[in-house]
Amino acid sequence: MAGQRIAARAAACATVTVLTVTAGAVARADDDFASLPAQQIADRSRDALLGVRSLHLRARGDLGRGRDAMTVDLSLDRDGNCAGSVDLGGDKGAVRIVKRGDAVWVKPDADFWKNQVPVGGTTFDSVLAGRYLKGEASDSRLRPVVDVCDLDTFRELVSDNADRADGTLTKGTVTTLDGVRTVPVTRDARGQRVTAYVDTGGAHHPVRLTVRGGGADAAVDFSGFDEPVPTATPAADDTVDVSALLGRTPAPS
Repeated sequence: MAGQRIAARAAACATVTVLTVTAGAVARADDDFASLPAQQIADRSRDALLGVRSLHLRARGDLGRGRDAMTVDLSLDRDGNCAGSVDLGGDKGAVRIVKRGDAVWVKPDADFWKNQVPVGGTTFDSVLAGRYLKGEASDSRLRPVVDVCDLDTFRELVSDNADRADGTLTKGTVTTLDGVRTVPVTRDARGQRVTAYVDTGGAHHPVRLTVRGGGADAAVDFSGFDEPVPTATPAADDTVDVSALLGRTPAPS
């Protein structure tokens, strides 16, 4: 379904911003973390991110792709479970997403149906009447949602792009974000500045990324490392089967 693909791509755009700063080989040192060179801090942050079993991410702002500022708020794990929402901004609509095991639920709002599915969208919205659209993870119409809900997909993006970083990497002074002591490392490349605020304690996860320049003005917050994804799923009487609504022939993948 076209609207679901748009929502999934929006979430993917948010997660990919991490790639431009957390690239390189992993380094280890016993000295004070904040005193390490910028590259070693970035390396440890990338390693920590690749090691998590689950996380929560919240992205907001304009990622420089010609769209309104959007918000992505998702909890996801390496077993493919996911829960959260994507708001495309500018009254273009929002979608609630839940994936548990092999089942996927999506709940587009009225603005989403109207703007992202102009042919028949209002009819779909009327039929659903505020309920979730439910399908199987193997359904090609839901594949974009399934992919973005899998933390392993995100980890593969980080790994595949580990050697693509360029530009200049610098370290800033220690700062506190939401009670967490962090050290910022910034990469300037091709007119864009990406800053990762890395936790100076624990496993040294990145807790915030900001993207400025090149048409982008956005931030991505990471939290809930290794915490379980919420297990609640929509009730049966609050769902409509995707095949009953869209027909029984899967769309091309």
